[in-house]
Amino acid sequence: MDSDGTQDARGTHASPVPRPAGPPEVPAMPPRPPRAPATPPLPDGSAFLTWLRAPRPDAAPGVWRFGHRPRPAEEPEEIPTRQLLSGALIAFLVGWLIWSLLQNGYLGTWWWVPFDLIVPDAWRGGDSDLGETGTFIVYQGYELLVALAIMVGAARLGRWGEVWRRFVTARFRRPEAQEARTTPEDDPAQWNELRAAGAADAAERLATEARSGLMRDVDHARILRAWQGVRTGRHSLATFSGAVLKDGAAACLHPSGERDLPARLARHDLVTGQVRLGTTVDDARNPYAYRGTGLALGPDLLGTSLVAVGPAGSGKTGTVVRPLAESLCLHALAGRAAVVVVGAAGAGLGPADAYDVVVRIGNQESEYDLDLYGGTTDPDEAAAVLAEALVGDLADPHPGSDSRRSTTVLAQLLGPFRAVHGRFPSVPELRQLLDGAPGPFAALRRGLEEAGQESLLRELDARERQMGQPGDVGGVLGDRVALLDRPAFAGFFDTSGQSRPFTLKALDHPVRVRIDLPQRGHADASKMLARLVLAQFTASVAVREDRSLFACLLLDDATGVVTPEAVRGIQRLRSGNAGVVLTLRTLDDVARPLRGPLLGATGCRMALSGLTPWDGQDFAEVWGKEWTEARDVTDRQIIAETPAGKAVHMLRRVITGKAPTARAVTVRQVERERWSASELAHGVPAGHAVLSLTDVKGEHAPPLLVDLRG
Repeated sequence: MDSDGTQDARGTHASPVPRPAGPPEVPAMPPRPPRAPATPPLPDGSAFLTWLRAPRPDAAPGVWRFGHRPRPAEEPEEIPTRQLLSGALIAFLVGWLIWSLLQNGYLGTWWWVPFDLIVPDAWRGGDSDLGETGTFIVYQGYELLVALAIMVGAARLGRWGEVWRRFVTARFRRPEAQEARTTPEDDPAQWNELRAAGAADAAERLATEARSGLMRDVDHARILRAWQGVRTGRHSLATFSGAVLKDGAAACLHPSGERDLPARLARHDLVTGQVRLGTTVDDARNPYAYRGTGLALGPDLLGTSLVAVGPAGSGKTGTVVRPLAESLCLHALAGRAAVVVVGAAGAGLGPADAYDVVVRIGNQESEYDLDLYGGTTDPDEAAAVLAEALVGDLADPHPGSDSRRSTTVLAQLLGPFRAVHGRFPSVPELRQLLDGAPGPFAALRRGLEEAGQESLLRELDARERQMGQPGDVGGVLGDRVALLDRPAFAGFFDTSGQSRPFTLKALDHPVRVRIDLPQRGHADASKMLARLVLAQFTASVAVREDRSLFACLLLDDATGVVTPEAVRGIQRLRSGNAGVVLTLRTLDDVARPLRGPLLGATGCRMALSGLTPWDGQDFAEVWGKEWTEARDVTDRQIIAETPAGKAVHMLRRVITGKAPTARAVTVRQVERERWSASELAHGVPAGHAVLSLTDVKGEHAPPLLVDLRG
């Protein structure tokens, strides 16, 4: 089943590109034996069913929806608790005092006038038709009505209704909100959609597994993904039902055979696809609807890409990249996503067992290699991607620039070489060609002449004429390729078919990939390889066959990676159901003309604590301004005109020690920055960040102060 977790995620050779494996019960290659699950099955399904049935109301972008209780958009004018309780008590005492005064006659008998006007004279005396008991009831009834009227007045004056709602009703409302109330018709554990489609046996098998504790959140998400394939017509109902009846909750397994990750550090909710990163601070600068809510990200937000900026130690890797990588790996196990995580070796991006492919560049024990040419057979496409990796950072940083000259030079060599050898050149061979070594050029020419490739001979002749000419970029390309032609990388980037190169063409499948860069001693080569992966990623996701599978690249430390072509590629990712996550220590690692386009191309922007004022200024500009209410308070001294007034003022000054003043308040609307550069640099506590969000539908969330530790 295509993109439902049943295709080959480990067969990631550059040629041929791995294809879907077919029906869910027949994987393309035998999966590796599954290890013991990270979390043992529960003795019963109560915990799973409680999680599955928990309320997840619709909410604004970034709100953790699991168990969320919506709040009003505007903060209500709530009376302080102390003032509310004291007012209620005073109102009660006043009402009691009035009733006591009426009862004891201190206020006269005027309150009996309505009684005298309404009640007949025959009901008032003890010898009336009602008798003594009836007369007593009439009088006591009237007194009760007066007492109730006084009580109603005191209740309105003392806001007793608000006291009842805040301290009594709210306590009963909380337990009710915690209990998930479901009916058989809308119970997700009953799989009613499958029953309605005629798969009642499969639905009953899944419901039984859920009740018995044999199903976990990844199983639920994976089976839902497979069911979506049935609904869209990619798979048959009979095939799906057969797989479920055979394997139950383990149906449609990921080719790795895994049903969970070895360990989880963050809180995940695979029903909504969210991972919780922290808690929105209860701060006046945050919108009221967000205050105190959980802050979470999912594919709907990552589809607009994310850039996070903060100095070393601010938590970019541990509190942002690692939880997102963990979440996307869970989505991959559920057949929903393909993820590539790139970072320095030992950066703490998750254990190797959490990934299907781990490429350790520079480590001779690495099981996988990296395809330098992205798995393509088109020389022009390979030249464009390779040129971006080699010299993309040397191009004019203005957004309209490109590296066409470098692409042309590489295409003039890659095309003839592939025509002669049937493959692209290895790193040493490419370096020799770029340096203009006479032996390789002569051999290449003879091969083209024997094959009768006249057009490619003209390409080779043009390259020979350009070598040594002023402005030729071949020498610069050769110097950059030399960074990869080092003993530490011997055996890597092989094109002869002797290694297992990973290609980003495999992003058609729910694969989990981690690429470790050798930053120690090879910083320039690591930056170049990071640019290569980003260029291959943006090129690959644009031509994917199945765009229902979310693809995401997490690049920990994108220093030297942001180029004009990279910014253009990021802008195109949203339409391909893909996104990137970039982290930077400072925006100074990006050329000045590209900072604005980068922040504009990404829908989610995060400024962590410790930001410099210069970086804060760029964020302040992109977040813009808002209209806010400013209150100006002026104290003016009161001048007494009469002798009595002067005496009162003198007495007041003796008691308070201050001259009598009158306060004037002026309220006006002003336009101010949402977050100023100074606030971002000095007002964000440690472990916090300011984050703005945009989802793929275009809904926005203003900059939010978030506690990443909550």
